[in-house]
Amino acid sequence: MYEIELKLQVPEPARAAVDAAVAGRSPSPRVRLQAAYVDTPDRRLAAAGLALRLRREGRQWVQTLKGSLDDGISRHEHNVPRGAAAAIPAIEPQLHAGTAVGERLLALLADEPGAPLAVRWHTDIRRRARVLAVRTHGPPQARVELAFDLGSIAADGTSIAVCELEIELLTGTPDAVIATARRWVAQHGLWLDARSKAERGDLLARGQRIAPPTRAGKAPTIDSDMSAAAAWRAVLRHCAAQVIGNASQIASGEHLDAHVHQLRVGLRRLRSAVALFEGVADAALDEAAAQLFRRLGSLRDQAAIGAAFGADLRAAQHQAGLLDEPPAPPSASLESAAEVLRDGTSQTLLLDLLAAAQRDIGEAAFDTEPPLRAGFAVRLNRWHRQVVAEAARHDQLDDESRHGLRKRAKRLRYAAEFAAPLFRRRAVRPYLKRLRALQARLGAICDVVTAMHAFAPRAATEARAMFALGWLTARREVLIAEAQPDLLTFAEADRFWKKRG
Repeated sequence: MYEIELKLQVPEPARAAVDAAVAGRSPSPRVRLQAAYVDTPDRRLAAAGLALRLRREGRQWVQTLKGSLDDGISRHEHNVPRGAAAAIPAIEPQLHAGTAVGERLLALLADEPGAPLAVRWHTDIRRRARVLAVRTHGPPQARVELAFDLGSIAADGTSIAVCELEIELLTGTPDAVIATARRWVAQHGLWLDARSKAERGDLLARGQRIAPPTRAGKAPTIDSDMSAAAAWRAVLRHCAAQVIGNASQIASGEHLDAHVHQLRVGLRRLRSAVALFEGVADAALDEAAAQLFRRLGSLRDQAAIGAAFGADLRAAQHQAGLLDEPPAPPSASLESAAEVLRDGTSQTLLLDLLAAAQRDIGEAAFDTEPPLRAGFAVRLNRWHRQVVAEAARHDQLDDESRHGLRKRAKRLRYAAEFAAPLFRRRAVRPYLKRLRALQARLGAICDVVTAMHAFAPRAATEARAMFALGWLTARREVLIAEAQPDLLTFAEADRFWKKRG
């Protein structure tokens, strides 16, 4: 069976109101759910997106196996009653044989039969639940279960609190879950969290609280036999996983600068995908992604300045007899990344992404005229020519135009990566290699310009800021000169979409 569910985190100020809203006029009693999650010592299940647990529900034990899918809302789930017992039963993986998710589990364990399964973390939850009828755009009427969970996840003597609302589909279509989530986000200030209890428990068992940043990873699999609608859905889900994965960690309030960076990369890739699938993609996603990208820009710029120039600038200041620490751009007025991701505008975008990933948009004109690969080639060719034309006069561009060139190069790169599975790998690789080198050069120059803008307002009154501005100006000129070979090399790159095969 499939579990279709979304999880929303409940901030402390909203806890009482959410509890009362879930309880309704005839509140059901809270149910205690105690679970033990198992894995191999090398985390084989967690790495494969599987979660295997034994949970006591009242007096009964239930063994459950779950496996993640790629749409951000669905999981394979298989439950096996294990009877009543005072002690936790022994785990029996073979009970899931014959199911899709069970065969995945047994194949993993068969790779190294001696790897033992052992309990790695526990959850202790008190749940209040209620079933709601949900009106959607089409019949039949849907039903969802609201489950407000309070409790903890514990591993090796440490624990973290759980306070979240789960919305699970009982009957109907996935849009009922998303529509319900929208209402609860708007009414109570909740925020979407793609991290399951199993994923958080796995982190805790490893002595960690923060998941690694979600990167793009391998390009989604598309082929020339797909309709544009099917290919768009595959690419969209791929982009959404990177955006929502990083957004969930940032909204938790515990994150790294790399999460903000990878979220912005995901948003840029999403916008590139919308442009590549013009005529099929929902254009509204582009503007919403652009807005969130801009709001996170100042936060990313602060991190980039320190990482890219901090050490060199401190060394140069020290040699000039100035204090070691370079001035940092003011940050007191900036929103925190968590505040940005928790607010209603950002949450609407995340839910819109999930909704679009579920939507069956059917056949569109793009599906038949021109064919998928030909349609990609038209766009890639146009964008390639724009980048080459501007690259040829790169040393004559002003900073704003150079930044525009960088954005166009990013769009071209991400679009080329999405389209790559339709073309010969040997032709794609050298093109992308040159394009990535070009993008890296342009990125280094734009980071210098960003730092210059940060220091410029104080250059007239602070010696360190004046020194930094002069040092960065000189560095910009050096980087512009060093970029020329890569710019010329890219202009000579063979366009892989022009080759047969």
